Amino acid sequence: MKFRFTLAFCIAVLFTASHKANSKVDFNREIRPLMSDTCFRCHGFDANTRKGKLRLDDRESALKAGRSGKPAIVPGKPEASEIIKRIFATDESEIMPPPEAHKTFTTAQKELFRQWVKEGADYPKHWAFIPPQKPAFPKVKNTRWSQNAIDTFILGRLEKEGLLPSPEASKETLIRRVSLDVTGIPPTLEEVQQFLNDKSPNAYEKVVDRLFASPHYGERMALQWLDYARYADSHGFQSDSSRTMWPWRDWVIQSFNENKPFDQFTIEQIAGDLLPQPSRPQILATAFNRNHRLNGEAGIVAEEWRIENIIDRVDTTGATWLGLTLGCARCHDHKYDPVSQREFYQLFAYYNNVPETGHIIGEENRKGGNTAPYLEVPSIEQETQLAKLQAQVKSLEARLNEESKNLPALVAAWEPSFQAKLKTQIATWQQLAPSKVHSAGGAKFTRQADGSYLASGKNPDTDVYTIEAPLLSGQFGGLLLEALPDVSFIDGSLGRASNGNFVLSHIEAEISAADGTKTPVKFNKAEADFSQKDYEVAHTIASQSGKGWAIAGHLPENRVPRKAM
Repeated sequence: MKFRFTLAFCIAVLFTASHKANSKVDFNREIRPLMSDTCFRCHGFDANTRKGKLRLDDRESALKAGRSGKPAIVPGKPEASEIIKRIFATDESEIMPPPEAHKTFTTAQKELFRQWVKEGADYPKHWAFIPPQKPAFPKVKNTRWSQNAIDTFILGRLEKEGLLPSPEASKETLIRRVSLDVTGIPPTLEEVQQFLNDKSPNAYEKVVDRLFASPHYGERMALQWLDYARYADSHGFQSDSSRTMWPWRDWVIQSFNENKPFDQFTIEQIAGDLLPQPSRPQILATAFNRNHRLNGEAGIVAEEWRIENIIDRVDTTGATWLGLTLGCARCHDHKYDPVSQREFYQLFAYYNNVPETGHIIGEENRKGGNTAPYLEVPSIEQETQLAKLQAQVKSLEARLNEESKNLPALVAAWEPSFQAKLKTQIATWQQLAPSKVHSAGGAKFTRQADGSYLASGKNPDTDVYTIEAPLLSGQFGGLLLEALPDVSFIDGSLGRASNGNFVLSHIEAEISAADGTKTPVKFNKAEADFSQKDYEVAHTIASQSGKGWAIAGHLPENRVPRKAM
């Protein structure tokens, strides 16, 4: 900000030094910068620092009397204006600006103030808000030199300064200049030679048209806009990791190459997502508002950083579209741009409705990425493929809708045959005849008369039972496991634990073919006629349940889990 203030003051000195006595003083270019540098600190917008109840940044206030009772400015009467008396005073107690301010006016600047008051002390609006007027063509002596309207204005200024136009540049120089200006790339040797060989009267115009049609034109034009919008493919803070913003950059380049109207260019970047049924490119355009910094600090206050990014959007919008440094009005009314602190926060309110904080943490920060919400932008090739797939989906949906009309008749024709088949295929459980029953923990299994097996002997806390049996004929649809009571168990219960219970943690099965291949069995559902609370039978087919199936061993009844694939 100091650089901006210093620059404004240097410009003021330059214009002051070159001011001509016969021309009217330009307030915005010659007086306002001087006041901003020397007067507004004590006699400006800030009522808390204002001295003598005198305000000079506003004409209506400046014409009123201050604490002394004397008007600071009397339009047309510098001798009656207190500001002129103070500027020309020699007494240190009267002179303005005061010695302690370490600011002084040159004699030329003092006379400039006097002339300005004599001419009426006008306070025209800020130059940025004065509509430009079409000027009249200047009268020139060398009427044959100008080839267009711009040339006329250039020649008028040259003749005014007593200068002659430079001779016309060579064709080599012309093509080099225009190529660098329009595309930023020097011409190739072939392009130079082609231009030299073209003897037609519009040879230069053809070069210009070719350059405007080049995709490099949009790249050249986009450079300054990308700088205004603070574009970068990195976070811009702390570790400065990478992120993806280049699709928005490409949108800007394409907009210039398409010669998109500036009003549409503006609307789409500020609020493209709010347009009726916005297209993906219009939503992408609003990434202008997402070019802010991303913060990956662990101790960040998310709300604080959200506010910082809103302020960044306001400041960037003002600098980019208005050409004004709105950021100064974040803390106070602007010193020299016509923006109040209230107006700053009115604009702030438009952006203060987005939950995005700009806080990127964890893997997203280390690997690089964007904070939500974000838009996935397919390439042109992907867009083409997606369009084809969407067309296929629509075609299949239409076919499905058409075929669905025949569904009731097809079901009616199928049901009788299904009912007849169902009567001949009654599902039955067939008892397996195990060829091997083994305990990894050393338990002994004894086959009973009903075909079941009774465990006895060693009884470790955890054990794995393996049962191998040939499959019987028919369709394999599931396994049925029956847990039966026995007098050898505690209180004739169903389990070998001290409380008569058991926990079946997991069941898995595989089918072995004759060629030695093994196919794992995937159980899709588990049912039981009883499960202990928190130990449901579904745990036995879960990949990682951490529990299992139990049956409350104090109830000496058959408990039957059923497992079906």
